Formats: sequence, structure tokens, C-alpha cells
Amino acid sequence: MRTSRTLRTATALLGAVALTVPLAACSGSSQEAVAGGDAIVRVPGTEPQQGLIPAMTNENGGGRVVDMLYSGLIYYDADGEAHNEMAESIDKEGEKTYKVTLKPDITFSDGTPVTAATFVDTWNYAVANEQLNESFFSSIKGYGEGVKEMEGLKVLDDRTFTIELTQPESDFPSRLGYNAYFPLPPEALDDPQGFGENPISNGPYRLKEWNHNQNIVLEPNPEYGGDRTPKNDGLEFVFYADSGASYMDLLSNNLDVLEAIPSSAFGNYEQDLGERQETKPAATYLEMSIHVDTPHFSGEEGTLRRRAVSMAINREEIAKTIFHGTRTPAREFTSPVLTGYSDSLPGSENLDFNPEEAKKLWAEADKKYGAFEDTFPINYNTDGDNKDWADAVANSISNTLGIRAVGNPYPDFKSFREAYRAERMDGAYRTAWFADYPSMGNFLAPNFTTGVASNDSKYSNPEFDELIVKANGANSPEEAAKLYNQAQELLLRDLPAIPLFYPNVVGGWSENVSNVTFNWKSLPVYYEIEKTVQ
Repeated sequence: MRTSRTLRTATALLGAVALTVPLAACSGSSQEAVAGGDAIVRVPGTEPQQGLIPAMTNENGGGRVVDMLYSGLIYYDADGEAHNEMAESIDKEGEKTYKVTLKPDITFSDGTPVTAATFVDTWNYAVANEQLNESFFSSIKGYGEGVKEMEGLKVLDDRTFTIELTQPESDFPSRLGYNAYFPLPPEALDDPQGFGENPISNGPYRLKEWNHNQNIVLEPNPEYGGDRTPKNDGLEFVFYADSGASYMDLLSNNLDVLEAIPSSAFGNYEQDLGERQETKPAATYLEMSIHVDTPHFSGEEGTLRRRAVSMAINREEIAKTIFHGTRTPAREFTSPVLTGYSDSLPGSENLDFNPEEAKKLWAEADKKYGAFEDTFPINYNTDGDNKDWADAVANSISNTLGIRAVGNPYPDFKSFREAYRAERMDGAYRTAWFADYPSMGNFLAPNFTTGVASNDSKYSNPEFDELIVKANGANSPEEAAKLYNQAQELLLRDLPAIPLFYPNVVGGWSENVSNVTFNWKSLPVYYEIEKTVQ
């Protein structure tokens, strides 16, 4: 992605843990600052899909807020290295068991103690109520959909509990900084819907205001007991309908940090911002998914047409003309910054621009299964700077295959996501992944394992599922990477989603802030940003 340092990888993360062990109108943002803090840092966001409950949050709009409201056993620094947060230590006891000791005297923002039972009760609740992120607990002994209490979780005392897994998994502690594992107070389990609208936090910030479809305002949490102490007076997540408007607000110092400069500004942002910008790699990738039940895209016919569509996309040209080289054409389903990445896996040729082969495959499908006479939409949300690439991809497909492919916009991320989650969305639809923890497995298991919440295409392949289980139980990162890449070979063959690009962080900041860093998964390190009051 950028010009700065290389990210540390999952190996560094595991080592750190082992020592003792993450639409509204275009806001009136350019008008006036939120009252109650002179140094509130203003950043872009999107309306969360639902209440701010960690195990129910698996999308970026809510995720970035949840990460600031709550704290887990560990957290990830800007380079992706793990540090204890609520945990004093995470010690291995035998091949499959970890003993967790919490720091003393940690509380939620209302003074409620955070105890070992808090973690165990929250995790059991997530599984028992089949919350969106419940699959992240599948490694724990006794896990099963709807199970009320997992056998592998035992409270020893107020500060100590144990986690027994179903098999040895060397990287399990490294996952515990993801928001699925954040604790909740008892009242959240009694009324999750009400709590999600007005949560009590244990993280660096607490909720001050949530003006739906407009903004979310956070203020420092005086009860926070970890290392991510805010260096500002709070955060305001401003919801923009258009990424161009956010960039204009950045230039006029009405927005403080923008981690995704819009493609329309790629030709001039370096001149506009001078030293107030950064470009570097991150653990993210962009794809377009196709539901397995989409007409003409299931079974053998679907295999032919998916490969044809993929080979009809000139990723190199789009990266050059639309993104000015700030995105790299994808070669698989994870990220080049992760240990184990390979750009030449068997099946990666399906991601090459190969118009002749694309036409041949499409014609074969037409001959066997009947001519494709439908429009092929590429669905996307307009508040995420997706229009230019979606239109370019559609044009490439149309010109190559001789069909009518078009970009199909939704007004905001929330409505777009609700649409493709509620029912099958025909054609392709923009999906992307920000890593939860630095591992290839985090890109593969949550997105393509049978039945998990983020499996947007509804792909199901028992062979893939088995390889993921084996990789999770591998004895070394190298062995795990080999198995993950074998699983990717199946994805490259079946193409439940079509990988497009690896986005770089292309970020900038206003004249009012300093100490701005973009982390290993492309987001600002919010709590470290300092703001000068004019």
C-alpha cells in the first residue's frame, strides 16, 4: 500500500501473546464542532447496522466504534502485535487449555466490575443466542449452535478462568483481541437491544451521543484500565453520504482524519496535503460476491460463468487508471502482508485478464445451459467510494463478454448490507474484509466456512471446512499456511467470490491534529491522535 514500514505479521503477534499473555445527508459536519470537548477528533464513519453489541457486530461501521468502546483480553497495536489489555496473563496449561488471569480492579464505565464470570457469561450468551460472531467460539470444547454453556469455560475465581479447546490451536490466544470476545455487563444480557443503543463500556471511550444516520460521539472513559488511554477529548464519527464531501471537509479542516482518500483525488492528494498524508499496505482486500443460488451462477453452469466473469476483468488497467496504483490486483483471498501469502497458487490463473478464455467459457455455458439474457448488476454502497471501480469493472465485463453489466448503487452501507443479508441479491455485490486479527485464517474461515454469519455468498464445501479445521490445529504458522493455501485452491476453483484488489491505506489528516498513525488493518489509531484547539 504505502511508502512506509512493513507490517508485522501473525508470527510476531503469536510471539507477543506467548510472553504472558485487534444515510444521512452529508452531515452538517462542516458547520460546528460537538459541544463538550475542545479537542474532539472528527473522523468518518457509517451508520452501524444494529446496536453496539460486540458479538453482534461484524461490519466496519459498527466495528470501529465497538473497538473504541470495549476492551478484550488483548489488543493489537498499530503493527498488529498483541499486548495484554484486560488480561494480566494468558498461560498455556497442557496442549488444549489456557488459563486467563485478569488485571485487578477493572470495571465498566459505570463501575460494574469486570470479572472472569463476565467473560464466560458473555461468551456463553453469544453462542446460546446465536449472535452473528458466535462461530468465533467454535474452537472451545462443548461449542454447538444454541448451546447454553460451553463445557470448556470454567470460572476459578473472580480474576481467573480457563479455556479448554477441542484440539490444540497454537494461534488461539492471538484471536482474543477481536470484538467477538469483548465482555458485557449483566444488564446487556438481560436487554441486549436496549443496551446496544446506550452501551456501558470498558474500553478507552464511552458513548456520549448517537444521532442515528448522522454521527456517533464518544468521550474518554475515566474507568478504563488498559494501555490505550486517549490523548484527545473524544471522537466524533461523522456519517457521509459521499466520500468526495469527506475529502473536501478534510481540506477545509472540518474533518480531522480520513483513512480512505477517494479515488477522485488520487491525482492530487499528495499536492493538496503535503506531509499530512500516508500510503502503506494493510490487511484488507476487496472482492465481489455472487450468491450460490443466483440464476445462471450455481452448479456447473455457475462455475463456468464465474470464471468467465473473473477473467473478463482487467484488474491491472483498473488499478492504474482508477486507483493510480494505490491498489494491487488480487491474486487470492487473503492479503500480501500476511505470513503464508502466495501470488501463484493453483487456480490463480482464474484471476488473470484473459478475454479469449473468458469468451470461450461464457459461450460454453450459453451452449450447454441456454443464453444469458439478463442484466448483470454489480451492487455497491455509494458512501464507500465504490462507484468508479464498480462502473469500470462492469464496463470491462460488458466489453469482454458482450453482456449488459452495470453498476447498481445503494444510498448507504447500512441499507446495502441489509438488502443482501435479507434476501439473495442477484448479480454480484461488493464485499470486502478488514482483518480481525493478523492471520490468513481470519480471511478464510469467517467468510467461506459453511453457515457462518459473514459467508455472504452462502458457499458450502465440506473439503474446505475440513482444511480450515486442520489449519487451525496446525503445530506451526508454516504448517497452517500450507493448509490455508490448500483451502484457497478450492476457492480459486469455485469462486464463491471474485477477488479484485488489495487496497492500500491512502490516508490524510487536517492541520489541527498530530500523531496520526494508520494501523495494520488500515484504520487510524484513534486514541493516539492529538488535536490542537485553534
